[in-house]
Amino acid sequence: MKKMTNKLPDNFFWGNSTSSMQTEGAWNVGGKGKSVYDVRPATENSSDWHDAIDEYHRYNEDFDLMAKQGMNCYRFQISWSRVNPTGDGDFNEEGIEFYNKLIDALLAKNITPMICLYHFDMPLNLAEKYNGFLSRHVVDAFVRYSTEMVKRFGDRVKYWITFNEQNLYSMGEAFRIAGYLKGDETDDELYQISHHVMLAHAGVANYIHENTDCQIGGMLAYSEVYPASPNPKDILYARQINEFLNRNLLDVFVYGRYSNEVLTFVKNHHIDMDYQPDDDKVLIKVTSDFIAFSYYRSDTISSEMVPEGTIPNYYLDKGVKKNPFLETSEFGWQIDPLGFRDILTKVYNEYGVPMFPIENGIGVREEFDGSEIEDDYRIKYHRDHIQAMEDAIFEDGVEVLGYLGWGLIDIPSSSGNMDKRYGTVYVNRTNHDLKDMKRVPKKSYWWLKHVIETNGGDLSDLK
Repeated sequence: MKKMTNKLPDNFFWGNSTSSMQTEGAWNVGGKGKSVYDVRPATENSSDWHDAIDEYHRYNEDFDLMAKQGMNCYRFQISWSRVNPTGDGDFNEEGIEFYNKLIDALLAKNITPMICLYHFDMPLNLAEKYNGFLSRHVVDAFVRYSTEMVKRFGDRVKYWITFNEQNLYSMGEAFRIAGYLKGDETDDELYQISHHVMLAHAGVANYIHENTDCQIGGMLAYSEVYPASPNPKDILYARQINEFLNRNLLDVFVYGRYSNEVLTFVKNHHIDMDYQPDDDKVLIKVTSDFIAFSYYRSDTISSEMVPEGTIPNYYLDKGVKKNPFLETSEFGWQIDPLGFRDILTKVYNEYGVPMFPIENGIGVREEFDGSEIEDDYRIKYHRDHIQAMEDAIFEDGVEVLGYLGWGLIDIPSSSGNMDKRYGTVYVNRTNHDLKDMKRVPKKSYWWLKHVIETNGGDLSDLK
């Protein structure tokens, strides 16, 4: 292991990221309205969304674990339907008070709160009545909800993001996460959802910059994408994926305009993205204080596997090929720390905005038999990615605000699968048995504690 001779800033953020539906539980408590997740049933390989890890009642216990580990940042999500049960109409003061207490509990432990305003859990009413972000009414409802949260919490919460992994709304995943319940999932609808979500982000970002001293950035799910071969068409497809799924949004986050290539594609293919004349006035004002992103893996694209006529937004759905140079997790994700460094460096080189990786980790099946879980694979994953980040900082000159792992206290995965665990702390429940939800630190908990104590200066194994 290479010794680091440089030093990270004293205010560097080390922490944890989660979503509300994967942590809180209490789905019908405290005046909360239903979200689209609350009505999804359990399956053979997933739980329902009613209990999660019961952080609604146990957040103090979890914050104690974070503080003991040395964390100084927690990115959590406000459940829209907990504070605004229908997504429209009156706000729920009991739900707002829950977050007030949660924020104060974090600050009491010297943990900086960072709020995400939407992580796929559309209020069920807005999904059923308006088909989610396919409707501009929902854009307005989101901006109304979000600005109210900024008014309520912006005195204590200075870091904000609107949409978790916003570029997912430019892929087929959009129809699952945007509150879209009915339709033919057309290319027009995909681009309309993506544009409406960007308008919603713009409305909130502009409000924050015009009215507060808070900071806000755009967030992407960033996977490094390689061409499968030197075939020029593979190289073209890899570049187009980055342009359509990443740079198109980064251009708005930083410059207030969409990619010229993407807009030209929309025009040439007669795609109706519902771009109204006044939309420019909203987008042009957008700026970002940082670029946030999640990073778990890289992908490799083979143009030969992509049917002719497929739009770039769907290349990855058709043409992903296994990279023989990388290890693969048991859930099929290819582990690539060097891709992490490359994203940090190339985005910072081009856009010059501080980078903030706010999700990183590896999901693994684990069982608790009463003794400490020796998750050396997780230690290796985080060590290699933290080292890659430090290489980006000290060798490439990237400004990085912090490093937040994903679900570092076990939570159900995005599909509801409790078997796919990311945590340095084990939570004692399964998909279909809540058990006692006891929190038990794994070996990686103590390793990461030491890393944080040394501010990233010592990534070696514990003695």
